[in-house]
Amino acid sequence: MYKHDHVKTSPDFPVPETMRAWVLGDPDQLTLVTKPVPVPKKAEVLVRIDAVAICATDLEIIHHGPPAMIQGGLPYNKNFTPGHEYMGTVAALGPGVDEYKIGERVTVEIHAGCGQCKRCREGMYTSCHNYGLNYGDVDKGHRANGFTTDGGFAEYAINHVNTLVRVSDSMSDEEATLVVTAGTAMYGLTELGGLVAGESVVVTGPGPIGLLGVAVAKALGAHPVILTGTRDNRLQIGLELGADYVINAKKEDPVEAVRRLNGGKGVDYVVECSGAPDAVNEAARMVNRGGKICLAAFPGKPAEVDIAYLVRNNIYVFGIRGEGKSATHRAEAFMAQKRFDATKVHTHTFALEDLPTALRYARERIEDAIKVVVKTHGHAAISSVAAE
Repeated sequence: MYKHDHVKTSPDFPVPETMRAWVLGDPDQLTLVTKPVPVPKKAEVLVRIDAVAICATDLEIIHHGPPAMIQGGLPYNKNFTPGHEYMGTVAALGPGVDEYKIGERVTVEIHAGCGQCKRCREGMYTSCHNYGLNYGDVDKGHRANGFTTDGGFAEYAINHVNTLVRVSDSMSDEEATLVVTAGTAMYGLTELGGLVAGESVVVTGPGPIGLLGVAVAKALGAHPVILTGTRDNRLQIGLELGADYVINAKKEDPVEAVRRLNGGKGVDYVVECSGAPDAVNEAARMVNRGGKICLAAFPGKPAEVDIAYLVRNNIYVFGIRGEGKSATHRAEAFMAQKRFDATKVHTHTFALEDLPTALRYARERIEDAIKVVVKTHGHAAISSVAAE
């Protein structure tokens, strides 16, 4: 029986003492183990994880290993559970929590800032000055589940109340895992100016953030919204999510095409989601003078940028980290109102025990995988399906 001092539970949502969880050993070494169900502290809740989406950053963490060194130093294997784009049900309340009730469905933001530093007090908790400085020391306040604290490839996780977003009952578990992805796109557009109605926007790179960036920009009233990429099937999804035009960069010069489509003068905003080596320079030539560029992707290597062109043309460049300034709440509101259909980027679902296969689908883009979701219950494992 799960029972801890000052932690509220409900007989309607019984919590076990232990749970299944994937843990990272050496890089690329995942093992399904049994771990104790964690206990929420002040201002925290226990979330029963119902579904978790796979992000490209998960693949990086699992492959490279260092972010999993929660306690610092070698060896890598510290019993760490990755995964950060999850949703679920509030299963237990920590001391003093009355903002949520047991049984409520929620999706989560990744970052809970320390609440004490300058950036956190400004609402920029994804830029917390204590980020990465407290591996394992949750009492400092900062948490980034799946990065510096245990994440969502498990049956339960701890979340600060500030990271929770209620989700509509009309929203499926799979769709709810996409709220944080839409929230990242929303954060980018917020930092570019927020009021983008009637403004022209280019989104480069039709990955999950890019595709939902198209959807969010259109829902905010941007016009035209132009999506560039190299895969026709994803560009088609972009059209279905609201893009006015799509450009296949393998078939025509994207800079020339963008300028042609917008009267020759370039666009007001570019949201760069491709991480391509020359992406910043191309974005600079897509925007008009005084335009703004938001960088939402992680290039694999340092990029050479024509700074003089940016300066001469008074172009502003912003980098965003995650889903800051409560953008996820605004994204959930759009999704709950069916302003766009985020499920178009969800392509595959697997059971928790099949996480390695799910990761392979996401990494190798098997069957044109875009967003792969793992369910902790209610979805048959591959072995079970085969047995039937």
